[in-house]
Amino acid sequence: MDKRSSFGSKFGMLAAAVGSAVGLGNIWKFPYVAGQNGGSAFLVVYLICVILLGFPALVTELSIGRMAGTNPVTAFSTIQGNRHWNFIGIMGVLVAFLTLGFYFIVAGWSLEYIWQTITTDSFAGMNAQDLTTEFKEFSTNTTRPYLWVIIFIFLTAAVLIFGVQKGIEAGSKILMPILFAVMLFLVIRVIFIAGNEPGYEFYLKPDFSKITPTIILQAMGQAFFSLSIGFAIMLTYGSYMKQGNVVSTCMQICILDTLIAVMAGLVIFPAVFAFGIEPTEGPSLAFIALPAVFAQMHGGMLFSVLFFFLLAVAALTSTISLYETIVVTVSELLHIGRKLSIVIIGFLLCATSAICCHSLTKGSPFVVCGKNIFDLFDYLTSSLMIPLGGMLMAIFLGWVVSREKSHKALISFGMSERLFSIFIFIIRFIIPIIILLIMLQQLGII
Repeated sequence: MDKRSSFGSKFGMLAAAVGSAVGLGNIWKFPYVAGQNGGSAFLVVYLICVILLGFPALVTELSIGRMAGTNPVTAFSTIQGNRHWNFIGIMGVLVAFLTLGFYFIVAGWSLEYIWQTITTDSFAGMNAQDLTTEFKEFSTNTTRPYLWVIIFIFLTAAVLIFGVQKGIEAGSKILMPILFAVMLFLVIRVIFIAGNEPGYEFYLKPDFSKITPTIILQAMGQAFFSLSIGFAIMLTYGSYMKQGNVVSTCMQICILDTLIAVMAGLVIFPAVFAFGIEPTEGPSLAFIALPAVFAQMHGGMLFSVLFFFLLAVAALTSTISLYETIVVTVSELLHIGRKLSIVIIGFLLCATSAICCHSLTKGSPFVVCGKNIFDLFDYLTSSLMIPLGGMLMAIFLGWVVSREKSHKALISFGMSERLFSIFIFIIRFIIPIIILLIMLQQLGII
């Protein structure tokens, strides 16, 4: 088995962690979830969830990984001395695998739209109805989506082949500055679109009457999804973190990740309102509403390429971290080489994503409880498994690990005495209770 690697620098660790957090959850999912849940009302709840739940949960997961210094499954037994809590790590790795099952499909869509824009500029002159038809025909096609999935899996695996420092760390150092630069350019460009005022009002002027338990659950799930909590990614990256302040690192991750999500809204909502398109389009917002905007915008071809390139880069930084979580687990548990693990997992992901792809076609047999496999994986991970994983990790560090052990570890990771007392209270009581109540409400139990 290959020797275990680690990050070579603090910036490399931060770039990789932010790269994991900044992904489709920020640029594809956040805008459409916000659009479906009241815009500014959702944004306010989301920001509160990041501060009260996301940040402490992120510190918890990264700290557990650093304390253990091993893969997500054995991390809990390494810290506690028994295997009773290893199921949390197993669930986290399963979440990463299921997420990649549908994540690679959306990532592939971004490559298709880059290709179409560059080669044919096929969106020129199309209205929203034309683009809806185009998207449905493409997403249910029996060839093209599968091809892009394979290409994206190959790109992700190619980065991982080079290892932690030369692959993940080096790639993140290049990709993240590019992502921020493109996003900032698009935010500035949208300011000059005529008729964008209703979009800014929808997104930035809160209507607190729209806040409901469902919106709170959606915001919490989105905060966890966006920050990569519950995927076992931060457990893995924490195990590679041999130096640095965990608290300040988590704070920087939260700030940069939230900044990108907010900026995505500042690009999308003013643009779609300016061209009379509804912000409640759902998952297809980025692939129907935005191309309609680009088709009517001066220089739309350039901005279309930039946006979908941005989407592809964001997706790649996240698929790298999700894939790595599975690779290190399989490699260490089965005692096989890293490269062999990457190949085996790649074939399994190709098969899983193919099933998700096929479930989107008309008459597909891959339907469970009225949901196609694509939507089912999204629902299971975002609404159930990710919040549950965050809650269980908070319980583990807050109640199962002795206060003396957690205190010694967290103080050495850069946490002050005062912050430690507040942190322990939050992960013992606030996070578990809030997550449990919201999940019970979502399931109709209370």
